Amino acid sequence: MKRVDDLPAAIPAMWRALKRGYQAEPRLLVVAFGLSLLAALPDALLALWLMLLVDGLAAHNRVEAIAAGLGLAVFAVGTWFLRVTSDRVQRRFRDRLTIALESHVARLQATVATIAHHERPEYLDRLAVLRDQVFVLDHMYMSLFSTCGWILRLGVTLALLMSIDGRLLLLVLFALPTVLTATWRPGIERAAEERGASANRLARHLFTTATTAPPGKEVRVTRIGTRLTTLRREAWEQWYGPVGAARMASAVWHSVGWLIFAAGYVGAVVFVTYGLRANAGQVLLVLAAGSRLSAYIGATVGEIGFLRGIWLDGSRRLAWLEDYASAQAKGAELPAPLRLSEGIRLENVSFAYPGTQRRVLEDVNLDLKRGSVVAIVGENGAGKTTLVKLLARLYQPDQGRILIDGMDLAQISVEDWRRRLTGAFQDFFRFEFRARHTVGLGDVARLDDEPAVATAVDRAGAEDVVARLAVGLETQLGPTWPGGVEVSFGQWQKLALARGFMRDDPLLLVLDEPTAALDAETEHALFERYAAAARIPKRDGLDDASKDRITILVSHRFSTVRMADLIVVLDGARVAEVGTHESLMAKGGQYSELYGIQAAAYR
Repeated sequence: MKRVDDLPAAIPAMWRALKRGYQAEPRLLVVAFGLSLLAALPDALLALWLMLLVDGLAAHNRVEAIAAGLGLAVFAVGTWFLRVTSDRVQRRFRDRLTIALESHVARLQATVATIAHHERPEYLDRLAVLRDQVFVLDHMYMSLFSTCGWILRLGVTLALLMSIDGRLLLLVLFALPTVLTATWRPGIERAAEERGASANRLARHLFTTATTAPPGKEVRVTRIGTRLTTLRREAWEQWYGPVGAARMASAVWHSVGWLIFAAGYVGAVVFVTYGLRANAGQVLLVLAAGSRLSAYIGATVGEIGFLRGIWLDGSRRLAWLEDYASAQAKGAELPAPLRLSEGIRLENVSFAYPGTQRRVLEDVNLDLKRGSVVAIVGENGAGKTTLVKLLARLYQPDQGRILIDGMDLAQISVEDWRRRLTGAFQDFFRFEFRARHTVGLGDVARLDDEPAVATAVDRAGAEDVVARLAVGLETQLGPTWPGGVEVSFGQWQKLALARGFMRDDPLLLVLDEPTAALDAETEHALFERYAAAARIPKRDGLDDASKDRITILVSHRFSTVRMADLIVVLDGARVAEVGTHESLMAKGGQYSELYGIQAAAYR
């Protein structure tokens, strides 16, 4: 990612962010911006009214003095009125924009074709910062409005000073160091924060581990609470040390810049008083406008600093996420087949996780026939789950290709392909909704279809779980919600299985060790149901749904998958053996050996 202080390169990202806000709330944006400019004028002209008032009093001109006093009062009230009105409109704009931006970022992250951004450390660091920034990205519009308002005030103030003497414009030169340091500081500080983002994430993880319920039992049994707090402190210090040093160094330079401006301001007052021998009103104007000039410059550079630190950085991260999401789906426009006529073929597929050199899969060739139940077995780290990720297109192969009825999976629309697959996984997520919705999410189009949910529950053998819930499928899951109930890990697992069976006619059904927490006998019984579920007749009257579906069973228990039509044995990133249970046992190879070891353990 480019440096955040590279302004020219950041301008396109800023413009994209501006358009995003305009598209979300065009009318409110225009009104809020206009009011912020109007609110700036009365405040900037107060110095002029003060000069006119003093001049009127000095000349004993009652009309001029009264007019100036009324002007002061009107502008003071106008400043208050416009500021309050502007703040209210801006707050409404910011609230509505916050929803739009957070939804946009959440949708982007949730719909990226692959999951590399959830697993690669360098992406996680970027996204961790963006997640923090998304809650203040709405402020960048307010900051832009404020910046324009401060610039308007600054322009009016400089015009007033130049009306006394053009040389007073030199005050701007004395203000340049503060502008430079203010625009330089955020980039330096943000770079230091990003370099330590991993340590900061670790500190947050350790804090969550020490203070939340899920790890609570192990934290207390293992008595690691003190160690967690110590490690958390060390991780925080590792992050904050460089960040604090960067902040201190930038603050010192910023203070030097303000000292330079202070010297110029004192010089300007002395010049007007003794060099020009100006009258009292002019001297007061210089005093008032000059003091406001310092405040305006301070506010302007402060807003510019915020824009540079948050807007430039945040908008570029947002633009990166948009481009990344778009690139993942680029070129994938072909529709997924409605039915399989041949099946799925893997040709010389190799894959290594980004940022690593070790191949998890190497030169894999498989022919998965339509209508078959395929079991993938192997020791931990053999590449079983990685193969599933490639089939689900959560990653792209580094080499080789995956063909769906002869079409390259990389060319098929990700959204269309995902609609044609379903599954359940060992690392399932606990959706704390009503039980009906927790299951129904497996097919969002039928989220509220009670018969469909009931059928999925039956396929997963989760009827006993639903029967134990207080109000059945209408029960709120999760004890932290009103009326919510806690369920065991095994019950959560069965509900996740039911979610995987919501779709009636997927092309690919993936069951990646979804019953790992269950005993071997229960898993075997459930997998027999899975094999039967792969052949449920379609509702439209077609004879055999198995002709349209490939079912992938992943398990580390060899005895469970013997009913599969095809068994694939992975070992050391390669396919070691392929065949039926009977043929592999007759071969006497690795499968037969491992099957025998596991069978002996259950005797």
